Amino acid sequence: MTRLAIAIITWNNADDAVECAESLLRQSIVSGMSIVFIDNDSRTETIEAIQHFITTSSSPQLHFVETGYNGGTAGGFTAAAKWAAEHDIEYVGSLNADAIADEKWCEALLAELESQPDVGIATGMMLHRDGKTIDSTGDFYTTWGLPGPRGRDKPAAEAPREAGHVFGATGGGYLARTSMYKEVGYYDEAMFMYYEDIDLSFRAQLMGYTVRYTPDAIAYHKRGASSDTVPGLAVYNTFKNLPILFTKNVPLTLWPLIYPRFILTYTLILINAIKNGRGGPALKGWGMSWRYILHMFRERWRIQQSRTVSDDYISSIILHDIPPEQTGMRKFRKLFTGKD
Repeated sequence: MTRLAIAIITWNNADDAVECAESLLRQSIVSGMSIVFIDNDSRTETIEAIQHFITTSSSPQLHFVETGYNGGTAGGFTAAAKWAAEHDIEYVGSLNADAIADEKWCEALLAELESQPDVGIATGMMLHRDGKTIDSTGDFYTTWGLPGPRGRDKPAAEAPREAGHVFGATGGGYLARTSMYKEVGYYDEAMFMYYEDIDLSFRAQLMGYTVRYTPDAIAYHKRGASSDTVPGLAVYNTFKNLPILFTKNVPLTLWPLIYPRFILTYTLILINAIKNGRGGPALKGWGMSWRYILHMFRERWRIQQSRTVSDDYISSIILHDIPPEQTGMRKFRKLFTGKD
């Protein structure tokens, strides 16, 4: 019986995707696991390379799904979740195509989900490929309207060594209950990529699910290997998606606290992007966010109507501070308040 499926989202990255799949084939719980390549309309040579790998591997665990269009990571994750539901698979997750997993990665994520029925999504310790520094140990959301990865660029030795609840799970490596999507919904394809994982985690938290981190699920990531192939892609999606993420999910009673800070922060990082030569994609992303204004509020109405937790609970799980990496914002705040 297939109990879990791990998706690898592919877009013209066959070499990385094959290396990722090989690490999944070495997992300690290979039995009962499917590995699904979800292809986002790659070039012919990429598709042929992956299909050749599947054929020569002769592993019944390997599957290949073509979406027929490039829906970004949001579209790829959604296709994976739907595939798992169609095949009656209990748990579904993903590992970045440019990442490789420790042999107990799946086992550790599965253990977190099975040990606590309120946990909807489990994530682990994502290190940079050299294993020396942290890429993510789960995600946070702040009272300044900015999300981010916990512990990014800190030494690996400083990663949390105890399992615990976190605000969000990185889309780079997670496992979720397939049944959760029936209540929470799938990934927001308007976001394409960047923060679509935090958006899903936020919606899951609003619906009463929790997100769990375990240090025993370790993976190694070549950060930016996909997005760096398209100049400006990360900047564009950052400025497009931050307003979508905020508008859809933040409870109304928290707007007086978060909204003014979000506008200030968003404006300052936009100015900084322009000053540093990234104004083109930043302004394009800002402009595109206005085109999604009806989408934001339609989704907000749907999400807030179905939520099951209190505003106080959401306030308790977000970070009441500026994100650690926002040193410029900290200097700005200190200028006016004297607080670091």
